[in-house]
Amino acid sequence: MVAKRIIPCLDVKDGKTVKGINFQNLKEVGDAVDLGAFYAAEGADELVYLDISATREGRKTFTGLVRSIAERIDIPFTVGGGISSLEDAAKMLEAGADKVTVNSAAVRNPDLIGEIANHFGSQFIVVAIDAKLMDGKRIVFTSGGTIPSEKELFSWALEAQERGAGEILFTSMDHDGTKSGYPCDLFSRLCGSLSIPVVASGGAGSMGDIAEVLTKGQADAALAASLFHYGEISIKDLKEYLRDKGIPVRL
Repeated sequence: MVAKRIIPCLDVKDGKTVKGINFQNLKEVGDAVDLGAFYAAEGADELVYLDISATREGRKTFTGLVRSIAERIDIPFTVGGGISSLEDAAKMLEAGADKVTVNSAAVRNPDLIGEIANHFGSQFIVVAIDAKLMDGKRIVFTSGGTIPSEKELFSWALEAQERGAGEILFTSMDHDGTKSGYPCDLFSRLCGSLSIPVVASGGAGSMGDIAEVLTKGQADAALAASLFHYGEISIKDLKEYLRDKGIPVRL
């Protein structure tokens, strides 16, 4: 059985890790490189770095930060934020990233997914989807969760897979930062409709929540931020808890 992955997410603004609730009221929680090195030593399987203001402010992901991360960290990490072309993706790979994640740019130009996948391989591209319930539909948002698009979660995820995405990172905006638990029924439906891995994001409040999204939610990996950033649980303790629940993890 394939091991489930535990992935701390570091939302980055101006080189610092930040965290908010429902994508708002951001607070600094530490240095992006130092936190990543700490999580790697704790047993994280991968890391995700998202420059959450890059798209909104029209900047490119800070390549120098990626180089610093690659120098300090020996586990795979994904970088996103402001990646809108094949050239942007190439810069991230050259700087040391293992994968790139695209969100807003892919919504605006779906062909970008295929361009990156065809050039580097599907395993290199993660399509991140931020969605929120509106009028009974899960509407996809862009620009750091600030602008609603015309796309809907399930149809867009399937299209992203068909275009070459190697993985989907889905964040439920309604649950992000609330620590109220993941929407497991929603994740189960999404995972059941796709053949590529799904990383669950948005709402982790306890080790039980993470166990639930990896079982009931059928997610391949669980991504969390607040729980780890504020020291509420350790990755080591979490993995031992999951193992005791019969969930396969790498210890």
